[in-house]
Amino acid sequence: MDRQEGAQELASVLAELKERSGLSYQELGRRVFTSSSTLHRYCNGKGTPADYDIIVCIAKECGADPDELNKLLRCWMAATGQGQDPGSVSTAVDLGLSPVAGTAFARAPVSAATDDPTTRRRPLGMRFVLAAVMALVVLCTAVASAPYEAATAAVPAPVGSTSWAQTPRPVGPELFGVTMNSSSGTMPSFRTGALRLWDSETRWAQVEPARGEYDWSTLDRLLNGAERERLPTLFVFGGTPSWAASDARKPAYPDGSRAAPPDDLDDWDAFVRALVRHAGARIDAYELWVAANHEHHYNGSVTTLVEMTRRASRIIRESDKNATVVCPSLTELWAADAHEYLLRFAELGGYQYCDAAGIKLYQRRITDPPETMLEAVRKVDRTFHRAGYHLPLWSTGTVQTLPLNDPLDEETAANHAVRFYLTGLYARNRDLERMYFYAWGNGKIPLVLQAEGQPPTKAGRFVASLQQWLAYANLRSCGRGLEIGLPENVWQCEFLIPDERGTLRTARVRWTHSGTAATRVGAGARSVEYLDGTARKVDDRDTERITERPILIRYR
Repeated sequence: MDRQEGAQELASVLAELKERSGLSYQELGRRVFTSSSTLHRYCNGKGTPADYDIIVCIAKECGADPDELNKLLRCWMAATGQGQDPGSVSTAVDLGLSPVAGTAFARAPVSAATDDPTTRRRPLGMRFVLAAVMALVVLCTAVASAPYEAATAAVPAPVGSTSWAQTPRPVGPELFGVTMNSSSGTMPSFRTGALRLWDSETRWAQVEPARGEYDWSTLDRLLNGAERERLPTLFVFGGTPSWAASDARKPAYPDGSRAAPPDDLDDWDAFVRALVRHAGARIDAYELWVAANHEHHYNGSVTTLVEMTRRASRIIRESDKNATVVCPSLTELWAADAHEYLLRFAELGGYQYCDAAGIKLYQRRITDPPETMLEAVRKVDRTFHRAGYHLPLWSTGTVQTLPLNDPLDEETAANHAVRFYLTGLYARNRDLERMYFYAWGNGKIPLVLQAEGQPPTKAGRFVASLQQWLAYANLRSCGRGLEIGLPENVWQCEFLIPDERGTLRTARVRWTHSGTAATRVGAGARSVEYLDGTARKVDDRDTERITERPILIRYR
């Protein structure tokens, strides 16, 4: 059987199984974490999966019997030009494809086959193929009775980690943002994708110290630095001048600003208009208030905040149609009060004036795995559904009390920094578009990427390595644990990344939220890369110990 015949026969069998199951492409895709359009290509012969694993998962959901599974394997081997003998397929499975590696799961199908008179008459190689197929079926069924080799996880799996797949979408560099805690105009010396201005001496009170008198010097230094590095910049509103709200509460800043709206909203209009006109295209986006549901930043009414949002949005769009308007960010998303605030803002129509919604994603405790942020993302997603809005989400910071926490050790800090952004990628199925790490330039917080005037920390260097890995990448799926045939503590995001000749190749980033686990690198693997810049060549039979430090596996 040549490649063309194998591909046609593979598509025919898959289409027959799909029709027999009665499942729609959408439902079947949901069950195997593949898009309906991709499944359609597999079933009409316009595409062939790079990995056999997905074929077995499709077949399992459609109720395929062992003979059909064996036929699918032979067709796939012919269609992809694998050409290995059946024995090598079985060996690859036994060497660590799944939790069944080296255990009774891999051996049981062989034993069952030799006890069955009809199976006993098959050639030995055929029985090995069937053993491999049945092991894969166990993998896709995701019910293991034996642990993965050397798997350890002291922390339960975070809530909200739903596995998903989609039509591949570009991973834009803007995802990898940082908040600037600097007023000098110096930019990060490691790879960065976007800037956010806060705690950078650009609060309203600092830019307009007296009514109608503006000091643009600090803002210009920052915007000019960002322009030199070609970095998109998000300006954050907050800190009302004392002259505009003299009797309002003071926040924890030494500039005399107020945590309140101005007494006269015409003053607000005037500042927004002056800012947009002065900055022009140097500011790409505007966050219309910082941590609006926290009394240290805003203690006015929600009604007034909505009106400020409406006015600012109108002014910005009149002056710069290309700017992105981000609704006031909300913090403490673990608490019910924050979601009630979101609903109230939505009920009053606030979100209709924005292109994106600002939220603050962070762990409950600084030592918690970054993946625990997914619980807050899930809650926000549900609240927006209740409110009847569906906006892209921008994560624009952390909690007010962050500096009060003890520093993380170097290794934990480096791992958490990288996984902060990977968690953002994992939440892409809920339209999380931007992640702004808090902060750049500040050396007095628990996790430092780079203190101003100092070289990048290991955390900063590793974040740069992650961005280097994912330059020009397209994200197509993320998943965790048994749902995708991996140990329960292992996470994975899959990408299409151009190789040295520009051809898109599969690549997978894997990590654990806690502990370690040994997994097979997978069919077609050619190399494993590490965040410190080292790499090693691998083949299908190799295993890799997955830890809390992400790795990248590239495939042929």
